[in-house]
Amino acid sequence: MSSLALKAFAGLSHRTTAETHHTISLPKPISTHKRFIVKAGKFSPKVTGRNLRVAVVGGGPAGGAAAETLAKGGIETVLIERKMDNCKPCGGAIPLCMVGEFDLPLDIIDRRVTKMKMISPSNVAVDIGQTLKPHEYIGMVRREVLDAYLRDRAAAAGANVINGLFLKMDVPKSAGPGSDAPYVLHYTGYDAKTGGAGERRTLEVDAVIGADGANSRVAKSIGAGDYEYAIAFQERIKIPSEKMEYYENLAEMYVGDDVSPDFYGWVFPKSDHVAVGTGTVTHKGDIKKLQFATRHRARDKILGGKIIRVEAHPIPEHPRPRRLSGRVALVGDAAGYVTKCSGEGIYFAAKSGRMCAEAIVEGSENGKRMVEEEDLRKYLEKWDKTYWPTYKVLDVLQKVFYRSNPAREAFVEMCADEYVQKMTFDSYLYKKVVPGNPLDDLKLAVNTIGSLVRANALRREMEKISV
Repeated sequence: MSSLALKAFAGLSHRTTAETHHTISLPKPISTHKRFIVKAGKFSPKVTGRNLRVAVVGGGPAGGAAAETLAKGGIETVLIERKMDNCKPCGGAIPLCMVGEFDLPLDIIDRRVTKMKMISPSNVAVDIGQTLKPHEYIGMVRREVLDAYLRDRAAAAGANVINGLFLKMDVPKSAGPGSDAPYVLHYTGYDAKTGGAGERRTLEVDAVIGADGANSRVAKSIGAGDYEYAIAFQERIKIPSEKMEYYENLAEMYVGDDVSPDFYGWVFPKSDHVAVGTGTVTHKGDIKKLQFATRHRARDKILGGKIIRVEAHPIPEHPRPRRLSGRVALVGDAAGYVTKCSGEGIYFAAKSGRMCAEAIVEGSENGKRMVEEEDLRKYLEKWDKTYWPTYKVLDVLQKVFYRSNPAREAFVEMCADEYVQKMTFDSYLYKKVVPGNPLDDLKLAVNTIGSLVRANALRREMEKISV
């Protein structure tokens, strides 16, 4: 369904920041009508006696992917992460394309989900997944496993991984073109020598990638601005083995005012347990009550389970007003790259980290030159051009279908359509807008209108009853 809406938005104009290459237009020769453009070469100073130094703050998927790309590209890379065993409260779903793009080993994927149940407020369940090909699946991972793997791979590529808590950053007075003044990072380092108390330390670098999550201190250091955020609450529940068989390759999503007024609840399978959670922007104070309702909706299938871990975490609802300043760029949750409607963030975090690092490697000519803001801006331009329609459309879908229980009933009804499932899974698994069949698109549009009309009629009847 999201891909169908994406095509409707594909025609929207989206203006990104124009490139600022210095160009010289030569006079038009008399003998031809062709115009010749000469682009000036890069004038940023060369780095002497060393390679470019870049600090990546945050060791999640964004930070790990960025650090590996930088190190492989000849950059002197430092990755700072406070919690090396961080079990982030995350559903843990990754699209199939991420496995290939990031060369992930299959043994870090706990479950291969090939079936989903979308469950409406009235507990109407729709089975999703019949359009998947034999090799297609949604990967379920534990963040402590995935994040550690990406950090270890960055270290193997040459990045210096530091167990430390980033505190603040001194921004040079001039970080503009031609400047090579360093950024000074202040952090508390933890190792065998310092013990649990840690030791205050500083680090000078030429550029910084902020991958330190929704509460990013790097973002605060550059005045990136605030954004609205959701609270995600999740319980890891160890359930009896016979009940775990039910979730072997199945994930569940619950919608309804009881589990979330503006999002959804979930039951996702992990290696030997299930993750049961929910999230909300509008009713953060009620998060425990919403979580209880989610657990209650799934009660028969998790009966006899034992809660082994409780987790909560903020999730950004939209990109920050500012994602770049001087030689500092934000990626992942720090930049606000979690999608609406699905709440997906792992793939987009890793992708943004890699894209930002690639822009630094290219701009610095593999670490031989100083980078400038314009080099990092190329990452933002490429990101916005590639993913802006996806974020915009999913935002609209969430506002349309998550606004009331009747609308959610319509949403679940639509999910029963095989064409909707195919388009949705193809878009999710491969992160591409796939072309649809015009006749099927028309049929889906008519069915969508019919579902929404029925939803509005149901809402009016409910309002009459409540009067």
